[in-house]
Amino acid sequence: MRSFRVDFPQEELDDLRTRLSSTRWPEQAGTAGWDSGVPLPYLRELAASWRDDFSWRAVEKRVNAFPEFVTTIDGAPIHFLHARSPEPDAVPLLITHGWPGSFLDFLDVVGPLSDPRSHGGDPSTAFHVVLPSLPGFGFSGPLTEHGWTLPRVAEAWAQLMSFLGYDATSPRGATSAPPSPGCSASRTVTTSSAPT
Repeated sequence: MRSFRVDFPQEELDDLRTRLSSTRWPEQAGTAGWDSGVPLPYLRELAASWRDDFSWRAVEKRVNAFPEFVTTIDGAPIHFLHARSPEPDAVPLLITHGWPGSFLDFLDVVGPLSDPRSHGGDPSTAFHVVLPSLPGFGFSGPLTEHGWTLPRVAEAWAQLMSFLGYDATSPRGATSAPPSPGCSASRTVTTSSAPT
């Protein structure tokens, strides 16, 4: 396991801005609605927003506010945030995003879940939050093989939590399929022994 920090070179961000500015737009195909794909005016507005308004540096700052790591599980590089609660009785909580989401979808809840006292909440509801990126998504990758099914990902998350010293966890997430029966990571357990 190694520490990780999001820090894209400015040249890459400048290159992206240049590419967005240099886009050669096609004529609108078919009707102007969504029946023929993404409407051209919508797509132009989206590209302009990415080029002119979006601040990747602000996103980096939000992400880097939490401890991040990369480790290898079942041959795949796995990126994850690990926000340990200052509360002594905090329960481990694994939050996983779905397809085609990202760990960024949950950034706003990491602070309130891991340190509810600082966010006006009840400290007895604190969690040690583990927020991994699915294999092949975000900073978890690239993958070298296929076969990352829901049960395989669940087993990888169980290995991650065990590696972090949690013998039980309360998994939560977003996915298009229910947990796999018989998979150890699909159980919800509300008591734990946190690492010391």
